[in-house]
Amino acid sequence: MAKAFASQADLVEKKETLQKLADGAYCLTAEGDPNTGIIIGDDGVMIIDARATPVMAQDLIRRLRDITDKPVKYVLLTHYHAVRVMGASAYKAQHIIASQGTLELIKERGQQDFASEVQRFPRLFQAVESVPGLTWPTLVFDTALTVWMGKREVQIRHIGRGHSKGDTVAYLPDSGVLYSGDLVEEGATPYCGDAYFTDWPDTLERLRGFTAKALVPGRGDALVGADKADTSIASTRRFLTDLTTVVRAGVQAKEGLKAVYNEAMAALRPRYGHWVIFEHCMPFNVSRCFDEMSGMADPQIWTAERDTQMWRTLEG
Repeated sequence: MAKAFASQADLVEKKETLQKLADGAYCLTAEGDPNTGIIIGDDGVMIIDARATPVMAQDLIRRLRDITDKPVKYVLLTHYHAVRVMGASAYKAQHIIASQGTLELIKERGQQDFASEVQRFPRLFQAVESVPGLTWPTLVFDTALTVWMGKREVQIRHIGRGHSKGDTVAYLPDSGVLYSGDLVEEGATPYCGDAYFTDWPDTLERLRGFTAKALVPGRGDALVGADKADTSIASTRRFLTDLTTVVRAGVQAKEGLKAVYNEAMAALRPRYGHWVIFEHCMPFNVSRCFDEMSGMADPQIWTAERDTQMWRTLEG
């Protein structure tokens, strides 16, 4: 019998920390669980990534009320994954913002992704029954959108494919705070099941161009200081490069997926095995990288059934 998903055994609740990065710029981190950003403008609030369920979003709203009574006017989705978007209805925001690529992915595979993520990582979907359905953006942009929250400027950008084809970042030029979504992780293994390995490193180089004074990654601690932000971007890139090198060599040698997976685990575990969700992410990461290095340009749709079949093949 194949063992259960590594994440299904992850039942320990994480300590959440609400951190101030600059005036009106906050993040909620949770020891490697998905992060959420908070931007407070003159006339309202922007939430960056909505959390996985409305019940979990309500918990964030209670924390928000400790620092402001301004209404939530915007919810920004950095990408389409269910753990980031399914709580959006709780905020009753005027606008839900997403890139065109994210909208396309919601249409194409949002429901399948929701089912697969809940199966993989049930702890992250508290009160999943409170989810009313897929989250649909009301304000969609191609590559750039600037939102003025009173006098506060929020630059929203799609700077390239990486973690997904629709990755979106938010930057505050008045304070140098950058919210990267899952393009960058800190002490957490990047999830690459829907990734573009060939593009992602170049997208990270463009991200460095913001010269952030503080960076909020998708998972892990916020990075305060330009040097720390740059180091985190570099470590994410190194992981991607190391994984791609191993997988490309295996594909070129005409090895099968399981052999390549075993080689990738042996090569990457010494450096990255202590990162959060390493054991969970690697089967998905190697599977997608194997496909891309074999010539499959776009990620296949993950379904609950495909998840189980892949896990059984690689971990059984």
